[in-house]
Amino acid sequence: MTLWSVIGAGVAGLAVASELASRGAKVQIFDPGGPPGPHGCSWWAGGMLAPWCEYENAEEPVLRLGQSAIEWWAQRTKVAQRGTVVVASARDVPDLHRFARRTKEFTMVKRAKISELEPDLAGFGQGLFFEHEAHVDPRQALRDLHRQLLSQGVEFHRKLAPAQLENAIDCRGLHAREYLHDLRGVKGEMLVIRCPDVELTRPVRLLHPRMPLYIVPRGDGVYMLGATMIESEDSGRITARSMLELLSAAYAVNPAFGEAEVLEIGVDLRPAFPDNLPRIRRLGRTIYANGLYRHGYLLAPALARGVADLALDNTHSEMVDEDRA
Repeated sequence: MTLWSVIGAGVAGLAVASELASRGAKVQIFDPGGPPGPHGCSWWAGGMLAPWCEYENAEEPVLRLGQSAIEWWAQRTKVAQRGTVVVASARDVPDLHRFARRTKEFTMVKRAKISELEPDLAGFGQGLFFEHEAHVDPRQALRDLHRQLLSQGVEFHRKLAPAQLENAIDCRGLHAREYLHDLRGVKGEMLVIRCPDVELTRPVRLLHPRMPLYIVPRGDGVYMLGATMIESEDSGRITARSMLELLSAAYAVNPAFGEAEVLEIGVDLRPAFPDNLPRIRRLGRTIYANGLYRHGYLLAPALARGVADLALDNTHSEMVDEDRA
C-alpha cells in the first residue's frame, strides 16, 4: 500500500490526512511543532462554518464548497449549529442592507426576534439571522482530528520531513512559499476574553465601517473576538489600534464587554493566493495544498477531498491549479 506523507499539522494537513485515512490510505504526518497547539494560524481561528455570511465578500466557490463543511466536521468533532446573527448600530443600517444584498439564506429580524435569539443583543433594532450556519471550537476540532488519526494508525513525526520524500502532500501554509511564489501572508489579530456577564449562544457579527467584528462563544463566558485583515506580513505583536478597535466594537455589541478579562492575544499570518481561494498543485513528486486564507475550517474539507481525489484517483477537482501544476 502506498504511504502518503502529509507535511504540516494545521487544519489543512489534519483534514487532508483525515480524508485520506477515511478512504483507506496509509498516512504519516510530519510537523516539527508536534501535535496541534499555538504554533500556527489554525489555533487562532474563529471556527465559523458560515458560507452564506462569508459570501458577502468572497468568491462563489466559498459559498458552494463551504456548505458541505458542516456535515464533514460533524463526523469528526462537536458542531454547534445555531446559526449566525448579524447586527449593526442604527447609523450603520445601510451597511446591513448592503450585506443582505450580497448574500442569501437569511431572515431579516427585528428587535423582538433578536432579543428572543440572543437576549444580550436587545439593543439592536435590526439584523439578519443565518439559521443554517454553524461553528466549531477550532482547538477542540484539531485535538479531535489528532486523536482520531492516531486511532486510525496514522503516525505523527515531530520533526521536519525528510528531503526527497515520496508521495508527499505539503500543507505548510506560508512555509511553502519557496515553491508557491504567488502565495502571500495576510495578518490577522484576535483576542480571547472572559465575560460571564454576557451570554451569547451563537456567533454574532457586528457590521462596522472601520472594524467589522465577529464574536464566537467558546462556553463558560469565554469569547473569541476577531479578526483583523491586514495586508501585511508582520506577524509580530498586535497593534494598539487593532486592540482598541476590537474591544470598542465588542463594547458596542454589549457594554458589559467593557469589564471583560483579556485571556489571550493571537497574531498570525493567513496564507492566501491572489484571488483568496485555495489551490492544489502537483509539482514534481509533491502535491501542494494551500491558500485557505480566512476560510480555514470552512474550506479545509473541500480542500481535503480535492487532494484525496488527486492523490488516490488522479481526479482533478476545481481546486487543482492545472496551469501551474
